Amino acid sequence: MSAIDDLPPLREVIRQHGLSARKSLGQNFLLDLNLTARIARAAAPLDDCTIVEIGPGPGGLTRALLALGARRVIAIEHDERAIPALQDISARYPGRLDIVHGDAMTFDPRPRLEGQKAKIVANLPYNIATQLLINWLTIEPWPPWYAMMVLMFQREVGERIVAREDEEAYGRLGVLANWRAETKILFDIAPAAFVPPPKVTSSVVRLVPRADPLPCDRRILEQVAAAAFGQRRKMLRQSLKSLGVDPARLAQAAGVDATRRAETIPIAGFVAMARELADIRDET
Repeated sequence: MSAIDDLPPLREVIRQHGLSARKSLGQNFLLDLNLTARIARAAAPLDDCTIVEIGPGPGGLTRALLALGARRVIAIEHDERAIPALQDISARYPGRLDIVHGDAMTFDPRPRLEGQKAKIVANLPYNIATQLLINWLTIEPWPPWYAMMVLMFQREVGERIVAREDEEAYGRLGVLANWRAETKILFDIAPAAFVPPPKVTSSVVRLVPRADPLPCDRRILEQVAAAAFGQRRKMLRQSLKSLGVDPARLAQAAGVDATRRAETIPIAGFVAMARELADIRDET
């Protein structure tokens, strides 16, 4: 018997359904049900909550979410081999697991949410994790359809998500993530907890959408951040030239000197530069 329910241990589930992890799908299965329960608890409260899970695989996190009280889990799984294992979980928790055999990159859960906010909780496949996050952070209109994300990434990606100015990992992703959400690394998980073990440590990151991010055009903010960090070792007066405007004017709008580098500019500074760039374009 497992620690959270009376379903078989995950190793037995993997053996029974032939679920050897595939590198092409970015799969690393987390088999420790105590850890999956810890991830599920990080999204608390779960009672009366709908969870969207990406890449459930053999269902360790799915089981933890349901056992700890999630009203409903919408599980999006691309690997058809995992569907029978998920169906076993559905039979154990009747009416609470909605299995979607599809691609998380294109699947829109909103029609299934009945107008209610959901939470996204997932051990994301490493090969699409960053792009999925960017997709969720660039949803329009804002605030989005989810109230929280609790996601697992490679530690390096997690550090980029939560990074702020003057931190080594600060870059375009940190600007976007922290402009639109409150971010925090909750805990790390060692490679040995996975099958197969990845070469790097993983981090569980929580992102809570900001109801009112600093106002600016999101696309222009992304353009400014891309230009600034595209040549991150150069001063703004050089790196921002690719935007086709006077870099000094953008820097002045942010209240910083054009000799500063991107990694020293706070998010509010990038927002100010984005708003100034929008004004300049409106003038022409």
